[in-house]
Amino acid sequence: MRRMKKMRGAYIGEASVRRTAMLMIAPAMVIILGMNVYPLLYNVGLSFFWYNLLDTAKNGFAGVRQFVEVFTNKGFGNSLLITGYFAVVSLVVQTVLGTLIALLLNMEFKGRGFVRAIVLLPWAVPSMVNAAIWGWILNANYGLLNRVLLQWGVIKEIVVWMATAFSALNMIILADTWRMLPLTVLLLLAALQTLDASTIEAGIVDGANAFQRFWHIKLPLMKPLLLVLLIMRTTQTIKVFDIIFMMTGGGPGNGTMAISFYTYYAIFKNLNYGTGATLSVAISVIILLIAVLYLKVLHTDDPS
Repeated sequence: MRRMKKMRGAYIGEASVRRTAMLMIAPAMVIILGMNVYPLLYNVGLSFFWYNLLDTAKNGFAGVRQFVEVFTNKGFGNSLLITGYFAVVSLVVQTVLGTLIALLLNMEFKGRGFVRAIVLLPWAVPSMVNAAIWGWILNANYGLLNRVLLQWGVIKEIVVWMATAFSALNMIILADTWRMLPLTVLLLLAALQTLDASTIEAGIVDGANAFQRFWHIKLPLMKPLLLVLLIMRTTQTIKVFDIIFMMTGGGPGNGTMAISFYTYYAIFKNLNYGTGATLSVAISVIILLIAVLYLKVLHTDDPS
C-alpha cells in the first residue's frame, strides 16, 4: 500500500513538472505559431486564389489553375533554369574549393591561425556591401578587375563583364562565392578536426595515399556535416535575391532573373499576390524535394 502511494506521488509530481514545463514554453509556442506557422498556412491558402490588385475583376478561387498557369509560364521556366545553373555551379565550386582549402588549413604550418582568420574575413562582409564592392570591381570604366588584367596582359581591351546574361550570371556566382566560401571552409574544417586520428593512421599503415585516405576514410566520416552544409547552401542559393538585386536587377534581358527575384517582381511590381504565393510554395516544395534527395544520397549509419 505504501509502495502504491509512493508511486502515485511520483506520478503526480512528474505530471506537475510537465504542466509547469508546458506553461513555461507556451508563450514561445504562441509566438512561433503566430510568426511562422500561421503565415505559412496563410500563404499556402492564398496560392489557391487569384489575388491581383491591378486586375481585381479576376480575383477569386482558382484551385490548381493558378499552379498550372505559373508552371506553364515561360518566365517561370526561364527563372528555374537560371536558378538551377546558379545553384549547381555555386555548390560545386564552393564545395570543391572549400574542401581543398579546409584540407590545407587542417595541416600543421607556421602562421596557420592567422591564415584561418584571413580566410574567414569575407564572410563578415554584409551581403549588400559585398554586392556593391563587386559592382565596383567589375565596372567596365573604372573597375579594378579590368585594370589588373590589362596590366598583366591577360586582356587587350576593356571587358564589359555584365554585357551578356551568361557572363553577368557568372560574375554574380563569383561574388557570391567570394563571400560564402569561408562558411564552407569553416564547416568542413570543423568536420576534419573531429575525425578519429587512429582511423586515419590505420589507413596510412595500410599504405593508402592522401587521396585514398580522403576518399575512403575522411569523406564518409564527414557525410553528416556535409549533408547539413549542402542543404543549407542549396536553400540559400535557390533563395538568392539580394546580390542579384544589387548587381544586375535581374538583367540584362531578364538573364539573371532567379526564381526568388521572379517572385519579387510578381508581388511587388505586378501586385499579384496570388501568383507570388504560388511561386513561394513552389520554391518551398523544390527545396524540400532536394533536401529529401540529399538525405537519401548522403544518408549513412553512425560509423561508431
